[in-house]
Amino acid sequence: MNDEYYMKMALGLAEKGLGRTNPNPVVGAVLVKNGRVISTGYHKGAGLAHAEIEALDRAGRKAKGATLYVNLEPCSHFGRTPPCVDRIIKEGIKRVVIGMRDPNPLVNGKGIAELKRHGIEVKDGVLEKEARNINRIFASYVTKKRPFVTIKVAQSMDGKIATYTGDSKWVTNEESRKFVHKLRSEADAVLVGVNTVIKDDPLLTARAFKAKRQPLRIVLDSALKIPMKSRIIKTGPGRVVIATTQKAPGRKKEALEKKGVIVLPLKEDRGKVDLQALLLSLAKRGVSHLLVEGGGNVAAGFVERNLADEILFFISPKIIGGKDAVTSIEGRGIERVAQAVRLNDVNVERFGEDILVRGYLGEAPCSQVSLKR
Repeated sequence: MNDEYYMKMALGLAEKGLGRTNPNPVVGAVLVKNGRVISTGYHKGAGLAHAEIEALDRAGRKAKGATLYVNLEPCSHFGRTPPCVDRIIKEGIKRVVIGMRDPNPLVNGKGIAELKRHGIEVKDGVLEKEARNINRIFASYVTKKRPFVTIKVAQSMDGKIATYTGDSKWVTNEESRKFVHKLRSEADAVLVGVNTVIKDDPLLTARAFKAKRQPLRIVLDSALKIPMKSRIIKTGPGRVVIATTQKAPGRKKEALEKKGVIVLPLKEDRGKVDLQALLLSLAKRGVSHLLVEGGGNVAAGFVERNLADEILFFISPKIIGGKDAVTSIEGRGIERVAQAVRLNDVNVERFGEDILVRGYLGEAPCSQVSLKR
């Protein structure tokens, strides 16, 4: 029996749920009997049927004696839906092949143990690296108790994101920008600093790929400097959160709240919004994936505090130059090259003439698989 072949099929199904299931994992399931696929399913959204249940419902009585392929260990606890292992046992599944164990402490290994206790053959760790990659966001959310943080940078060959006058439209090409809209549609929230709002007046919405969901839009603004006429306040679907501090003026806070904006006062860190406190607050709101699109200082804030998980550098074949031009990662910087932050598990992809370099900060979840467009 070709376990890897059917697991690849399950992973392909799981990909269909990217950006739609958060804070749940993406899961695909394939039922095979007598060397033939009899049913498939994938998790379409939090609160909806899990992949295993979808596949079992479609198979009906044919499921008895079949092998179930699933990229993540079936759940054994009650959440928004009943445990999947109970249904698997009830339907008479003979064998279960799993990509990776569930990192959630409520499940980790317990689903497998329950299946074995009922005489079901279990094999886990099939295409485990690929399984870990596709659910890296979920794994971070349930183990670190904070969102998975992706930093997106659009820069020139010499590391500039804007000229010395602040002009930044457009550093990268249209193909790269379209892909960023896809990234937004798959993230739970997108974040910029208030200076980006003042200079560029962005909407921060996902406007390509026929996006079916819009991210929560977040602005870091410690003193509530955001102009009331900003497009992010006046225009576009989806909620807007302004993360600020206790020193924010009360009248401005009230005015923003009347516009439907969520003003979130947080503690300070070096006079700015405490990013760790922000991430913890976002996690409580169900945000499992945060896309950071802010300027050089915002990006540096996450990197310097070890709060970034991955970074995507979209590099355009342009040279901007200028010692006063804005660089992609600013902040204080380091004293010695030996202190430099190193990216792990680096992957390179082309978007027309632009190059995307993607890597992980800290321990990489696994070997890369190709980015899905």
